[in-house]
Amino acid sequence: MTIKRFIKKGWFRLRKALLFPLVFINHRLYMRLYVVILKSTGIKISGTPRFIAYSVKIDDFELISFGDRLVISSNVILLTHDYSYTTSLISIGRAPITDVGILGPINIGNNVFIGMNSIILPGTRIGNNVIIGAGSVVRGTIEDYSVVTGNPAKVIGDIREHAEKISKKNYVLRIDNF
Repeated sequence: MTIKRFIKKGWFRLRKALLFPLVFINHRLYMRLYVVILKSTGIKISGTPRFIAYSVKIDDFELISFGDRLVISSNVILLTHDYSYTTSLISIGRAPITDVGILGPINIGNNVFIGMNSIILPGTRIGNNVIIGAGSVVRGTIEDYSVVTGNPAKVIGDIREHAEKISKKNYVLRIDNF
């Protein structure tokens, strides 16, 4: 890690830590301030995220873009690097002098919900109007209107059908003003 990146990550973590109490006191104010911090680190944000949990782990800020009305639940990891390539090279007798990493951007569209403990891998593009189920491991392209879940994540439905199915069940709905 370069000195510049180390300082940038440290400055990010300090400012984020100062916001922690706001998560419980006023989540709207927390999000307004958190978005300013995220943008200042290099994350591209178009629109206004609804909520990004404090515990979300973010890798290379400059390789990540967020759309409007995004929700990222607790303990999600946005991973933009992969150093397994080094292990692969060693296995075929082509050991590099140093570790070799592959970097890939993560682009998340508008009106996306990412469930708890999911991992978004390098080079992933998540379209608009998508639900990522809790614990999913996502890579590649997720098309608009998809509901995906699993490891590896697979499309299991259409978000419009999901909305209809939920509305027909006798669930108790809780309304939060995000």
